Amino acid sequence: MVRGATDQRLDDILNKALKETPLTKEDLIYLLSLTDPAGINLVFQTARTLRERYFGNKVFLYGFVYFSTYCRNNCAFCMYRRSNRNFKRYRKTEAEILDTANRLVESGVHLLDLTMGEDPAYFSNNCEGFEKLIRTVENIKKATEMPLMISPGVVSEEILREFKKIGVDWYACYQETHNLDLFNNLRLDQSYDTRMEKKIFAHKVGLLIEEGIMTGVGDTAEDIAHSLEVMNEIGAEQVRVMSFVSQEWTPMYPWPVVPRLRELLIIAVMRLCFPNRLIPASLDVDGLSGLRQRLNAGANIVTSIIPPGAGLAGVSQSSLDIEEGKRTVSSIIPVLEECNLTTASRDDYSAWVTDKQNGIFAW
Repeated sequence: MVRGATDQRLDDILNKALKETPLTKEDLIYLLSLTDPAGINLVFQTARTLRERYFGNKVFLYGFVYFSTYCRNNCAFCMYRRSNRNFKRYRKTEAEILDTANRLVESGVHLLDLTMGEDPAYFSNNCEGFEKLIRTVENIKKATEMPLMISPGVVSEEILREFKKIGVDWYACYQETHNLDLFNNLRLDQSYDTRMEKKIFAHKVGLLIEEGIMTGVGDTAEDIAHSLEVMNEIGAEQVRVMSFVSQEWTPMYPWPVVPRLRELLIIAVMRLCFPNRLIPASLDVDGLSGLRQRLNAGANIVTSIIPPGAGLAGVSQSSLDIEEGKRTVSSIIPVLEECNLTTASRDDYSAWVTDKQNGIFAW
């Protein structure tokens, strides 16, 4: 039973975090099990202190380009699962992707996040379809000279090498959970080990990696603590958590709603574990209305910035705030100011990425 905010154990754990002494799994489970509002606020305050130590009051901004909603997988939680025939899918052309990328760059983002489902059109003929995507990504890199993140799903080692060769900086491929049984319930008929191995190989060829988990899917404090340990073991430079949003036409609809406080507490505990790494506040779960809470929990990136009129979808909330223009840089800035935060410069972000790239082993 977790006691109040004056509990000596909580004070000891937070002091360890401030000294950047690694927290034990038992420490993590204790923090993730907190229910007392005063104690949780202390965790949030400590997370903000650690964020400021490494990033000052600066926040990074990520533009999001979900360029194909076709997918060969049948994940139990995702509306884009292959068996869902209840919505119209799209596959953007190179010109459309480049136009959206240019609009995001002009708006002031620091990175372009190029995301797709595991589109069969790209994975066909022993992945020969990736030749077109590689050319598209290369053209975006040349045209924008921006840091790029690619989220194409589980791809071959050869393709990962090609992405690095053409200037991609990040590879994102989430496990969603590191509990094998839960993984098998979420990512139906997929290999946990293969997915993990691709991230590890991406690191070896010099790509930074983002690892992510989903909460509210039956995960426990022990599961989350284990995930944080795995994130540390693989050296993920960016770590994230998102609340599960139940979507129609999936096996997990309807699903009990977990209070958002769970996600916020996980963000804060992530910051205690990884004070110098990037932790997103996604607009994809609650839109602009949920941004302030996530920033106050210790996040230092705003992700899923999408321009209106581009015909793009989000992930967990496919249309939330997009056409209303609430997922734009201009809409985000007032929220940052309310939190006494400001946008970083592109040079700030590029310097951070370069520093991290220099710190990993590349073949």
